[in-house]
Amino acid sequence: MAEAIRVVEYYYTIVPNKTGEAARALTMLKEAGVNLLAFSGFPKGRQAQLDFVPLDPQGFVKAARRAGMKLSSKKVGFLIQGPDRVGAIGDLLSKLSEAKINVVAIDAVNSGEGNFGAILWVKTEDRRRAIKALGAV
Repeated sequence: MAEAIRVVEYYYTIVPNKTGEAARALTMLKEAGVNLLAFSGFPKGRQAQLDFVPLDPQGFVKAARRAGMKLSSKKVGFLIQGPDRVGAIGDLLSKLSEAKINVVAIDAVNSGEGNFGAILWVKTEDRRRAIKALGAV
């Protein structure tokens, strides 16, 4: 079975780089019934960037705005899921490299039971070529 690769919307917010900020944001989303496909957080100077990949982007935006969260404009990434195998991520990155596409960021994990998942981002101007190179839907 090949990897399933799909284009996904994501949004980010900038919060203070303090204990509990991500937990607060995720709790608010949980209470609003928002389901996430992926979440990533990392320091950005004295602040932190929280990236959200929602299952229902419109519902996410409504819930986040109701809670006073300041969101970025809509961004696009790629959600990858598939059977784990040696070299799975390297093979996908090679396809992008061969198409002369630089990856902005990637997070990948073995999800257990023989599967893996990843989320990756490319520059907006490379999105169409990345869709073609990866065979994304």
